[in-house]
Amino acid sequence: MESTQSRVLVQLRDLILKGGFAPGERLAEIPLAERLGASRTPVKLALATLEHEGLIESSPGGGYQMRRFTAREVSDAILVRGLLEGFAARTIAEHGLSRQLARELHECLEVGDKAVEKPSMDLDDYAAYVEMNNRFHELLVDGCGNTALARAIDMLNGLPFAAASAMLPMQSSIDEGHQAMQLAHRQHHALVQALERGQGFRAQALCEEHVEVARMNLDLAIDRPEVAAQVLPGIALVDAGGRGARSRRATESAVASRPDKPSGSNPLKGQPSP
Repeated sequence: MESTQSRVLVQLRDLILKGGFAPGERLAEIPLAERLGASRTPVKLALATLEHEGLIESSPGGGYQMRRFTAREVSDAILVRGLLEGFAARTIAEHGLSRQLARELHECLEVGDKAVEKPSMDLDDYAAYVEMNNRFHELLVDGCGNTALARAIDMLNGLPFAAASAMLPMQSSIDEGHQAMQLAHRQHHALVQALERGQGFRAQALCEEHVEVARMNLDLAIDRPEVAAQVLPGIALVDAGGRGARSRRATESAVASRPDKPSGSNPLKGQPSP
């Protein structure tokens, strides 16, 4: 039963995050059980778990329904991920980067270099980068050895577009995407360098800055709904009204800024491009 329950939970969460249900749509146990090829019990337990995680909500008429998220909620979740990953990075730097973790992080850097350091990227390059990016962030969280932090990250990953690579499809569909991905990967390089040098506060600052690329992608997705709908179907769950996001002009300026010419407070200052 436990394996079935886990499978149903993963399947149902995946359906939700891919836009399988409209905001306000009722999530009835029997139709879901038939759709997922499971009995009602694991579906019922999965729905209760997803409500606890904040992904769905109770329906006024009983049961559950798909909820709508504000852009502010998604942006805040991404911001919190940066804070948690920053703490993880600081912990690793202050306790000492192990040889094994250093080797695995450098393997990620090499894969990322091959994907982004070229005039243009094809779909295989984007797929390789997504896989590398997921691995890089997993290594960071697992490497700090803090189980409470890892559980918190798992919770955030279950929310729309809060996971490390959740907004990357947006970059594959816009002209600015390649440049933004190069910037993000330069930050990966700078972070590994900070970990190797035992620079805890710098590593923490880099992680907090790193998630701004994802928040920028969120702004772009909301500003360009016709593009986002093709690559991020789940964006329909996000209500752009009342968002505390930046304007399109500010967003595109952030992409266009040169990472090798940061301001004095930028943790990338003085660091060579990979």
